[in-house]
Amino acid sequence: MAHQMLRFAAGTDVGRRRKTNEDSAFAGPRLLAVADGMGGHPHGDVASRTAVTTVAGLPLGDDPAAALAAGVAEAAARLDDLGRRDPGLAGMGTTLTAMAWDGRGFAVAHIGDSRAYLLRGGDLFQLTRDHTMVQSLVDGGQLTPEEAANHPRGSVLVRALQSGGSGEPDLFRHDARPGDRYLLCSDGVSGFVPADAIRAAMAEEARPADVAARLIGLANEAGGHDNITCVVADVAPAGEAPDQRPLLLGAAAPGRLSRLGRRLHRA
Repeated sequence: MAHQMLRFAAGTDVGRRRKTNEDSAFAGPRLLAVADGMGGHPHGDVASRTAVTTVAGLPLGDDPAAALAAGVAEAAARLDDLGRRDPGLAGMGTTLTAMAWDGRGFAVAHIGDSRAYLLRGGDLFQLTRDHTMVQSLVDGGQLTPEEAANHPRGSVLVRALQSGGSGEPDLFRHDARPGDRYLLCSDGVSGFVPADAIRAAMAEEARPADVAARLIGLANEAGGHDNITCVVADVAPAGEAPDQRPLLLGAAAPGRLSRLGRRLHRA
């Protein structure tokens, strides 16, 4: 199992109803991450970019779980520091779902309502739990999952990485198997594309890039109400996984970094 590697792809789209992409994503040989800047708050793009570039810069070493936990804590501290330095950035926040690969499986860090899914043996499993008010009501037996799916406040978060906040991520270990396929996505996908359509896209497309493109297309067909971001990775034998360059997308993309960097420099 130690000779397994990741074959990955990622894609993002601003969505038909949005003008700015506040999602950020990273895909690399040892790390996958998606962050979604909080809607209705200032500078969600800065928040998601800060979270993703912080964890993407981690030296994972031999203990990716410890490195990932430290990286999430550092991202939270950076957001807090930016909010203190510049009142215009106070209150900004983001979700973050990140998976660090060690050759046998993943250390996972998750906060907010972006999601990680696993396709194994044709079945789809949601690996993360949404940190939303509605999910809390489902967990408490006050709402059914069917009622929650159409709840008008379904996107209200109860935990996030946020300047001035103290949200703690879920941290856990996940063991992988050869042939597993993983999806990390913002709620611009999971909130508008039904689970059976997500499963079909992951099961039927040959390449990770084709899965990402199909899911982005489905989310836009559903109205494109939100930014749409996917990271897809397959667990493959080392000889079958190409040598791929890391990808930074959305608000963290290189073309965006210079503009956001000037804003952060002023802060």
